[in-house]
Amino acid sequence: MLSGLRVPLKQAQMWDMTDTPASAPAPESPRMSHRLDESDAPWPARPWVMAAICALAGLAFHLTLDWRYAPNMDPGRNAFAAFLTVSTLVFVLGVELRRWTWALGFALAWGAVIALIVWTSIGYNVNASVFEWPFWSGLLAVLVATPLFQTRRDVAPDWRFWKLWQMPYERLHSHAWTDAVIGAAALAFTGLTFLLVLLIGQMFELIGIHLVMKLFEQGWFPWMLAGAAFGGAVGLLRERDRLVSTLQRLVMIVLAVLAPVLAVALVVFLLSLLGTGLTKLWDSGFSTAALMMAAAAFAVLLANAVIGNGKEDRAANRLLQGAAAVLVAAVLPLAAIAYYSMHLRVIQYGWTPERLWGVTAAMIALAYGFAGLWAVVRGRLGFDDVLRPLQQKLAIGLTLLALFLALPIVDFGAISTRDQLARLQSGAVKADKFDWAALAFDFGPDGRAALKDLAKSADRNRAKLADWALKAKDRWDLQTPDGLQSLRPLEEMVRILPSGRLVPKEAYDVLRVTGPCRNKACILYFLHEERIAVVSQDGEVSQLQRHPKTGEWIYDYSIRQDSVAAPAKVTEDQVRNGKVEVRDVTRRQFFIDGKPVGQDFE
Repeated sequence: MLSGLRVPLKQAQMWDMTDTPASAPAPESPRMSHRLDESDAPWPARPWVMAAICALAGLAFHLTLDWRYAPNMDPGRNAFAAFLTVSTLVFVLGVELRRWTWALGFALAWGAVIALIVWTSIGYNVNASVFEWPFWSGLLAVLVATPLFQTRRDVAPDWRFWKLWQMPYERLHSHAWTDAVIGAAALAFTGLTFLLVLLIGQMFELIGIHLVMKLFEQGWFPWMLAGAAFGGAVGLLRERDRLVSTLQRLVMIVLAVLAPVLAVALVVFLLSLLGTGLTKLWDSGFSTAALMMAAAAFAVLLANAVIGNGKEDRAANRLLQGAAAVLVAAVLPLAAIAYYSMHLRVIQYGWTPERLWGVTAAMIALAYGFAGLWAVVRGRLGFDDVLRPLQQKLAIGLTLLALFLALPIVDFGAISTRDQLARLQSGAVKADKFDWAALAFDFGPDGRAALKDLAKSADRNRAKLADWALKAKDRWDLQTPDGLQSLRPLEEMVRILPSGRLVPKEAYDVLRVTGPCRNKACILYFLHEERIAVVSQDGEVSQLQRHPKTGEWIYDYSIRQDSVAAPAKVTEDQVRNGKVEVRDVTRRQFFIDGKPVGQDFE
């Protein structure tokens, strides 16, 4: 394969970089090398070394965060866990004996970057998850940067990474596909390892030996097992990357066969839009932007499977070449439809962080679409010769952009807050239709600060809503069954019977956390001092009761509801003003040895 990794001599002298390995060929070894690059000597201990590194990282992850019982949202712990995970995976996937210090530095640097992203993401929104948009953007940057680093490590005479665009494309493309194949195969091996160990554990369970299954109950064992299996698989495959290269080519051949199918489908789809227009896309109920972006991503993937690493890898079949050209050219109209779809959403509902990320993704797709169309117009069936250097520059640009957006430099929440407030103040959206939940839980510190200002507004209704949103513990407290924000706090959602009874504050606190009264009208009916029936608009009956030992109020869904008749839904007006009775009901049911059997039948 290396015989195809050539650039013209004049060009190589201009770049001061060629596809010739920067390191000298490995010394003769008594063992036959299965490595693709002649500069890489056999490393028999590699699978064991990688397995040990990943197993220790798994143990450290467990000691840092134990998610078995409840999510740990401590920023420091989560940031360190992210540092451990990313540094270990990047190092294991990208390390070679030659220039291993480069791999170590690269892995530690990216681990620190992702740790910073996690640190800032956890405290950004109330009850925020680690896996927010900045985290995924940072992860994308890592995934694209890794093959760039591997290529630079292989062929660069020094560490001047600002010359990334001068690297040989064939080797870069090969690294990207090889990393994907090895990563997927290692994950599959990890899953099979778990299944095998569980099978062994169950076998020993049958004869009364519980050691293996008890180990699974210990948090450290699954993490160490997963790490050892993944690291060992990566090490084993890296030492046989000639075989992996063959597997990679097989994957590309299989994907290339699908290129004409998608090409024909996209041509028919785009031509059909000339007759039907875009209106049906908006009425479909699906996210048009997401669907178009997914189609564009598949088009790029299949086109690259056809064109391969270089001229020598390009599919010889002209049908496949033509299909790849169609796929590359189709990216631009697909990206344009996605961008226009996002544009309409922004005009209708304003900016949100999700829409800002969506528009950014659509603009990246547009950039690739323009590059692809230019390559097809310029090179026709030989478009890949024009496209490859453009793809390399786009990959570098994507890495830098994804990293920039992931870091706490540009605040999408602040941008969204300003836009939504402007819509509210201009009257474009009424207070009862305003997305108070997004301001409280999606827009970060600026959104919460805006709510505090709105709570002091001279507009009493607006101030009341803002104060209510600030006091909500989660966004579901601000939702009604029809998806609109409720305008009343909990105390105004309930009807208390018999009249004059006072619901204890502790019982209200329980209802704020669970139960139907958070987002719809309901009745609280005192059956006695220690037990309150909760009747919802859906006709379901549950209860609040004091725990006989602790005295705490608890919510119980299991109040007796074994009637054959389905619960009857009622309107909010009936809940608030209707006549409420508790009647004794006589029923007939079978009993065997004093125990009820089945439901009542009369």
